[in-house]
Amino acid sequence: MKTLIIAEKPDMGRTIAAVMEPRAKNNRTYLEGEKYIVTWAIGHLLGLAEPDAYDTKYKRWNIQDLPIIPEQFKIVPNPKTKDQLKMIGELAKRCNAIVNACDAGREGQYIFALIQQQLKLRQPVKRLWISDLTAESIATGFERLRDASEFEFLTQAARARSEADWLIGMNASRAFTTRHNTLLSVGRVQTPVLALIHDREKEIEAFQSQTFYDVWAEFKQDQIKYKGAWQGDRLTNPEEAEGIAAAVRGKEGEITKYDTKQTKEYPFKLYDLTLLQREANAKYGYSAKKTLDVAQALYERHKVISYPRTNSNYVTEQNIDGMHKALRMLGTGPYADLVQQANPNLVHKQNKSVCNPSRVEDHHAILPTLKRPGTLSKEEQNVYDLVIRRFLSHFFPPAEYKMHTVMTQVDKHLFKTNIKELLSLGWKVVLSKADQDKGKKSKTSKKEDEEETDEWTDKKFEIDAGRPVDCVRAEMKEKATQPPKSYTEGTLLKAMESAGKQMENEELREVMKDAGLGTPATRAATIERLKKVGYIEMKGKKILITDKGKMAINLIRHAGVDLLASPEMTGQWERRLHQISKGEAAQEKFMDNVKRFTLSIIDKVRQQPPAPANAFGEEARSNRSGGKTNARGVGTSGSATTAKGRDRTASGGGSSAGSAASAPISRSSTTKAVRSSSDGQSDTSASQRQALGSCPCSNCGGSIIEGRKGYGCSHFKQGCGFVIWKEYAGKQITETMLKSLLAKGQTQLLSFKRKDGSTVKARIVLDVPGTGQLSVREDA
Repeated sequence: MKTLIIAEKPDMGRTIAAVMEPRAKNNRTYLEGEKYIVTWAIGHLLGLAEPDAYDTKYKRWNIQDLPIIPEQFKIVPNPKTKDQLKMIGELAKRCNAIVNACDAGREGQYIFALIQQQLKLRQPVKRLWISDLTAESIATGFERLRDASEFEFLTQAARARSEADWLIGMNASRAFTTRHNTLLSVGRVQTPVLALIHDREKEIEAFQSQTFYDVWAEFKQDQIKYKGAWQGDRLTNPEEAEGIAAAVRGKEGEITKYDTKQTKEYPFKLYDLTLLQREANAKYGYSAKKTLDVAQALYERHKVISYPRTNSNYVTEQNIDGMHKALRMLGTGPYADLVQQANPNLVHKQNKSVCNPSRVEDHHAILPTLKRPGTLSKEEQNVYDLVIRRFLSHFFPPAEYKMHTVMTQVDKHLFKTNIKELLSLGWKVVLSKADQDKGKKSKTSKKEDEEETDEWTDKKFEIDAGRPVDCVRAEMKEKATQPPKSYTEGTLLKAMESAGKQMENEELREVMKDAGLGTPATRAATIERLKKVGYIEMKGKKILITDKGKMAINLIRHAGVDLLASPEMTGQWERRLHQISKGEAAQEKFMDNVKRFTLSIIDKVRQQPPAPANAFGEEARSNRSGGKTNARGVGTSGSATTAKGRDRTASGGGSSAGSAASAPISRSSTTKAVRSSSDGQSDTSASQRQALGSCPCSNCGGSIIEGRKGYGCSHFKQGCGFVIWKEYAGKQITETMLKSLLAKGQTQLLSFKRKDGSTVKARIVLDVPGTGQLSVREDA
């Protein structure tokens, strides 16, 4: 008999087959060779069942029916991919051994475990555990297959994560929603992340700017000029500041102290996923999810980088030889000039800034593979370039600087100058010229804000401390204290990584990494979830909290369940899951604690007075109808079992934000009006309604059907939140207009009235096909 290989996705399965069974026959849903049959999941083929699978009364949301705590969790197939699940079962009957070739991580382990459980697979299982999909890695991985029993604890952690998210997300979301008659999504991770954003915005709102004054003086000795900042208590009186400037202007001064020291700046750490997302957000404005999607494509489709969903910035001794081979591979092509300057001897097993096996768990840092990239999209090229340049930087020496500290006294006034003289660029030659210039400018401006530094970069600085200097210029500058900055996705990822502790110290943040909010692979999904449920919105790069988001946090905190909004405590939960995966903590004890916490949430919410009707903002008010009654189909499997596409976490995998329970709430908040009548009772079932077109959401496969207030997707139970409201911009969206939006992305020309009474010809345009978001575009 043959061995069945189960990969996580079709592309992965075909890549493995090309190595292990190059002459395999392609049967569309599997490939069969002489020794192996290779098939695949399509992300999550199964997920936790919705509450009504345990009792039909749970179809209606009622706080009196809570808590919902199953004795045994049921799993159900994703209806969109049930045929593939059935095929795996049929193929397994023809095989006497199985290889689990799903992603080498917690969620990949869970995907296989659910398949094994549902199909009752009894064959012995081996585990393929590799970090990239190159032919060499696949072949080596099959030579070193590991026994499935080695990963039992990892499976337990994955189950605990999923079931804990279900318990808290399902019960807390139903409790708060029914108590306050507005759909409120609550999750184990998403709520603390929302609290971070809420608290930052509160700090900004409460901030009161204070005006103060700096005094700067410019000194000259021969041809050398330098600036110094006045030293003393902060000046709040402009007359006093101007008096100091006038007192030193044109006077002779002396250097009372002059120190120099050599410093080195070493390359930044290799990328883990969160660090890559932060850099891509800062440099290109990419969202965390976009960076993850692009990195996944570079790994899975192009096979030019290693496994991206890693939380490590280091490699093991086994990776050193591969790094040298990758360096040689890059020696031809666009990076050839840099490779020629690189020193391979700098990357070795004793270099702890690169090779640190104790800091590598499931996966090493993101590295280039030995495969040359073909045609990449602009986004793919940008992310690949970040990875390559960070990789190459470790083959260069540190940048070297000479730090000058000068104390200059004029009359009784003391001025301080810090000058950073560049001696050698070192590894910074790998940065683009624009990044080098940007780095110089940003450092200069930052230091000037600190009132005491002048950056000289590559200019030579020489001064004789024994000779006088002339104060050729002095001036007062008015300044104001600045509020904290709103989060961007990059800075929010940093806060999530350190469980909300705003630490600039890299080592301290590294210590907190195991206790962060979510995992590197799920943090992007958490941010996307908060957008989808209407808790946050983007203004450029800034993340702003909505009225609904503010109210959700306030209600949770006032209910007395602060743990739900506590980054530090939730980080400890993630730490406990990590301990379970290593066999250092018991799954049963963790789940007992989760159940007790679930009960306390419901008890406290029951005692809470309902929120006022106008507390959640305009959009939430328009969706209040039916929030307490029929919640048919709202549960977890719509999230956890949808096909993952390129990003498992976007559909509920991983430990994000109560991910298995919160997504259906967001779906319900946008589609409730479509499928509920005014009294909250269900209209005609989706399967009986006339299809008006295909849903434009990618990989959805649903049809657009008419509801009371809008047109929504028939696959709302599977997690699709697409909806177009019947009224927009003062126009009624007719079926004809709807069909034009679905087919062409825009309506015919319509007349709109401006505020001044004039009319303009414009079209209603479908801006974001995945959500139904519309806009008005004037005809050119």
